Amino acid sequence: MATAETPPKIRIMKGASSDLSAATYQVYDESHTMGNALRWMIMKNPQVEFCGYSVPHPSEPNIQIRIQMYDNLSSLQALIKALDDLDNLCDTINEAYTENSVVVSILLVIYYSCITVPVYGQCGGIGYTGSTVCAAGSACVVSNAYYSQCIPGATSSVSSVTSTPGSGTTTATSTSTSPTATVTGFVKTSGTHFTLNGNPFTVVGANSYWVGLMNYDTADMNTAFADIAATGATTVRTWGFNEVTTPDGVAYYQSWSGSTPTVNTGANGLENFDNVVAIAKAHGLRLIVTLTNNWSDYGGMDVYVNQILGQGSPHDYFYTNATVIAAYKNYVKTFVSRYVNEPGILGWELANEPRCLGSTSATSGTCTISTISTWAAEISAFIKTIDTNHLVAIGDEGFFNDPGNPIYVYQGSLGIDFDANLNISTLDFGTFHLYPDSWGEPENPFGTQWIEDHATAMLASNKPVILEEFGSTSNQSGVYATWYSTVLSTGLTGDLIWQAGSDLTNGPTPNDGYAVYPGSDVYVLDTQHAAALKARDESV
Repeated sequence: MATAETPPKIRIMKGASSDLSAATYQVYDESHTMGNALRWMIMKNPQVEFCGYSVPHPSEPNIQIRIQMYDNLSSLQALIKALDDLDNLCDTINEAYTENSVVVSILLVIYYSCITVPVYGQCGGIGYTGSTVCAAGSACVVSNAYYSQCIPGATSSVSSVTSTPGSGTTTATSTSTSPTATVTGFVKTSGTHFTLNGNPFTVVGANSYWVGLMNYDTADMNTAFADIAATGATTVRTWGFNEVTTPDGVAYYQSWSGSTPTVNTGANGLENFDNVVAIAKAHGLRLIVTLTNNWSDYGGMDVYVNQILGQGSPHDYFYTNATVIAAYKNYVKTFVSRYVNEPGILGWELANEPRCLGSTSATSGTCTISTISTWAAEISAFIKTIDTNHLVAIGDEGFFNDPGNPIYVYQGSLGIDFDANLNISTLDFGTFHLYPDSWGEPENPFGTQWIEDHATAMLASNKPVILEEFGSTSNQSGVYATWYSTVLSTGLTGDLIWQAGSDLTNGPTPNDGYAVYPGSDVYVLDTQHAAALKARDESV
């Protein structure tokens, strides 16, 4: 130990701060060793923000470090304790530094490990360099090779990731126990029902297309999924696509340079979607992931057609052109392969609302119901060659093919034949949507009849069918109550409302007139309906 007469080479003094979420430390380091190590420690931890220091040149030893602990008081307290302990051990460290600098490194590693990751924060994964110590009451649970997360309720978990720079290889190893809200097993079908580990599984919940596309941080994603789960939901439908030609700062999954697409596997690409899956799982939710869009929102089919075949090419060439189909299959293969063993995925959808026409009027004039049915059979069979764990559906609106019907969504003119598509062997369940006001029909009796007709088709095919999008812009509580009653009475497999809403850090989530926010009358109704639907399924 250094004597009292020996001035310490390192001294850490905690500064006063009225901000409970931050602490300021002055580090006096005559050896310049401790300051550098502390800067490294802070910059390597994603839960700590390094705001700056003043060292104009090596002869000036005063270093100021501001530490921001992102709304996690327990983590802040852990860091302060670690630094206070370092302060108390200055003499020991000085002596260790004099005798053996390796000891100093070991001590710093020990205190670095004291910085905890908050609940639902990232604690591991390929390329991750931050702390692996979770806040009290949670443990680091491996979601996949790219993402591990601090999950409350987990009793033990070990996660390690190694990466060899320049080798192009990574290795991830892990052992963990499951948290109380964890998701295990793959959802399957039995007749018109979904099952999980041999037991009935109720598909009920909401759409949240936006959760992985708005640059939300972990805390906001956590709030969004918590709001959905609080209704008793089991399932969330979300977008697994965003095609861009020029990245604009938001998350995207594929970019195009001319006719060449590149899948984005980085932090604002599939790594971001890893986070979506992990946080949904933490709330006991499974995802139905849609892989492209009939409409121009977030790119969709027309980006493939226009980039490969030229601007203004017919929308329906997406279903028939061999080069376009090959490009889409490449994207599907990359995306689906990443999550083959992920139980947080319930199923894949080929597209959102495929039709012969898209957002533009460009058409070949040759698209028929057989065009999309043939495409659906090909792509669903292709997915099955990659992934036999997950279910596959089209993601269509459920239009019927009855040319003599006076209502156009029954006529077959839009390119969908719901009954025929249900008979495709590589499609596991059927989907349909319900927007009477957009289709020029009254909410009821049209809405109840639409549900009843799809329930009839469900029984004929002996496959599950879900009402996976629905909405009304007037008298929502009254209209939805009637529709929910019809879902229950007809035995329809399940439903997902369009769309979930949350109040997040920077304001409410996107609202197109249909969003349902916590505390609203419809939110309460959704909670009651989820309980009723689960009770119905448990009684079967």
